[in-house]
Amino acid sequence: MLSLLLPLISLIFQIQCFTVESQPVPLNQICSNVTGNFTVNTPYAVNLDRLISSFSSLQSNDNGFYNISVGDSDEKVNSISQCRGDVKPEDCINCIAMAGKRLVTLCPVQKEAIIWYDKCTFRYSNRTIFNRLEIFPHTSITGTRNFTGDRDAWEKSLRGLLEGLKNRASVIGRSKKNFVVGETSGPSFQTLYGLVQCTPDISEEDCSYCLSQGIAKIPSCCDLKMGSYVLSPSCIVAYATWRFYDPVDTDEPSSVPATPSRPPKNETRTVMQGDKNRGVPPKALIFAAASVVIVVLLIVFLVVFLRLRRKKMIKNSEHKNENISTDSMRFNFSVLQDATSHFSLENKLGEGGFGAVYKGVLSDGQKIAVKRLSKNAQQGETEFKNEFLLVAKLQHRNLVKLLGYSIEGTERLLVYEFLPHTSLDKFIFDPIEGKQLEWEIRYKIIGGVARGLLYLHQDSRLRIIHRDLKASNILLDEEMTPKISDFGMARLFDMDHTTQRYTNRIVGTFGYMAPEYVTHGQFSFKTDVYSFGVLVLEIISGKKNSCFSNEDSIEDLLSFAWRNWKEGVALNLVDKILMTMSSYSSNMILRCINIGLLCVQEKVAERPSMASVLLMLDGHTTALSEPSKPAFFSPSNAVSDSSSSLGHNAKTSNYNSNTELYPR
Repeated sequence: MLSLLLPLISLIFQIQCFTVESQPVPLNQICSNVTGNFTVNTPYAVNLDRLISSFSSLQSNDNGFYNISVGDSDEKVNSISQCRGDVKPEDCINCIAMAGKRLVTLCPVQKEAIIWYDKCTFRYSNRTIFNRLEIFPHTSITGTRNFTGDRDAWEKSLRGLLEGLKNRASVIGRSKKNFVVGETSGPSFQTLYGLVQCTPDISEEDCSYCLSQGIAKIPSCCDLKMGSYVLSPSCIVAYATWRFYDPVDTDEPSSVPATPSRPPKNETRTVMQGDKNRGVPPKALIFAAASVVIVVLLIVFLVVFLRLRRKKMIKNSEHKNENISTDSMRFNFSVLQDATSHFSLENKLGEGGFGAVYKGVLSDGQKIAVKRLSKNAQQGETEFKNEFLLVAKLQHRNLVKLLGYSIEGTERLLVYEFLPHTSLDKFIFDPIEGKQLEWEIRYKIIGGVARGLLYLHQDSRLRIIHRDLKASNILLDEEMTPKISDFGMARLFDMDHTTQRYTNRIVGTFGYMAPEYVTHGQFSFKTDVYSFGVLVLEIISGKKNSCFSNEDSIEDLLSFAWRNWKEGVALNLVDKILMTMSSYSSNMILRCINIGLLCVQEKVAERPSMASVLLMLDGHTTALSEPSKPAFFSPSNAVSDSSSSLGHNAKTSNYNSNTELYPR
């Protein structure tokens, strides 16, 4: 027995965050340079000191969550503090006060920082952080011991436990602190214990998304570790092979019923002896045993029957709901005519290969964007079906939201949410509008597009390659949150990341298309990664790759970026407008240039996945690899980018091609 306990005792001491008596040492902290720095005795420094001092007189509350701001205007300090749901009120306040004092010591000049303790999380910033889902920056804490048994069984048990907790946490309500714990039977006779929690200022949908992102990181950060924390500003996910949390009354059933403990041996022996003394006839015992067996078999049969029936009902219900949801998204053509003033020129927002896009206002005042298929469009009926079928099934904060469609006669229309700032290219390539894009906003756009692509490639129900990612297909909402749009060229992909496919119909936009796609019709998830790399360099430079020109020589954006990177003067690439702004961060810009160059490597295998890109963007201290020479864009192949896409045949057709553009 002692030999079984020793590894557990060792692991408990190795992972400080899971000790019964947590020590006043932070799990981790991140000092961010994204929103700038401050100096001593400035208004921001004074407000931050006032904030930290106020924690000594903090009043306890029921949910352990505090949103406190000090100061006003640009020097305002906004903070969010949250304690774990099993922490007592007095311990919560002590933890927050300790975290505040520690964080300003660890991050003495940064205007934004976050610190995680075992019992609480504290962060502050000069920007608004309340009521906002924030999964970055994130970090993980793991033990050193690995599980050595059945890998598949371990992963299945762990994921089942955490997914079950996630589903409960997203709907449990603020009164319960969005905090859920549970346990399940793991492989090798082990019990797995789990814990999840969201900050109560975010919605149920955002809570579920945040926890999903945390669970999705476990295979890469904590593979087979017997205890881990995955931490982000808006939520935490944790698990271990021992109970590392205190009992909490959540009025909720455990995610998996606890296994009843065996009675003590002496108690069992007493019962058996009593039965013997009663002198029960053997025939009666046989009859009783047979009755029990029959009852058990009937119960098992009934359970199996009910489960099969329930699965059939769910399947029929899902099919029925899918048809209902599709029908409910259909707009009457006359309604859209009225909303857009009969598709008047005054309401026209733009035009691409699909057709024109119009602004509209429904009778209830809701603003919409209506995409109308042109009868002479390069994209046609197939692309219309493709975009509707794909986007209707996708839900992500960085993807444009499809509201519905309309089909009447020859008319084909898609109805989207209206985004007031239209597309990204209207800002980054315009010297006047570009002044609105400070570095913090550009960095936010880069990260948002990366998260949207990761969702398409990995996290959505469908695995999708966009194939036409570019600045004009990135729309911006009122808070400059980026949303990927235009899925007419997208392709479903059910193979692994390294597998290539081929087509003899090349669609996309020159300057953004990967070289293997243009020349051979090869495409994969790394095709989108290449387009993303071009987009990153365009956001930083304010120049379009397809029409970039350098006064000193004739070269495209990628070759200019590469040459200056090798010469050690990569900041020559930066938009001159950006360099005049106070929020300019040379270290982060250099990091993003490095990431952009890694994404446009000529060899497909050398380009990172979007999951790796997000880790590089978020891990400010993580070392990046040195990029090789990228695949340069050839100006001789350039064509006008006035339309949203183009089509031509690949230079070779010696492959099994598949030109279907709609889901099969």
